[in-house]
Amino acid sequence: MRLIAGLSKAQRIVVVVALGAAFLVLGRYLVSLGRGSAFGWYAYSPLTSAVYRPRTGLRAWLRLIIWLVLIVLWALTSVRVLRPPSRDAGSD
Repeated sequence: MRLIAGLSKAQRIVVVVALGAAFLVLGRYLVSLGRGSAFGWYAYSPLTSAVYRPRTGLRAWLRLIIWLVLIVLWALTSVRVLRPPSRDAGSD
């Protein structure tokens, strides 16, 4: 990867931390899909006789899979970014 070949070790660490933060934001967004809002008409039940159950979002096992996939992606890209630069054998 030519984009990271010229970066110092400190810059590579910053890239890994920023990538982790991006995966955190993406994970929170993906896990929150399917959750209804916790305010508004459904939170104000005195105006109705019906009982509304709040939507809880995705199932727990699906949220676990989403987080595990994002963690594995982050770990693999971190290993790739933090790998020492390879020496070209053909260049003298």
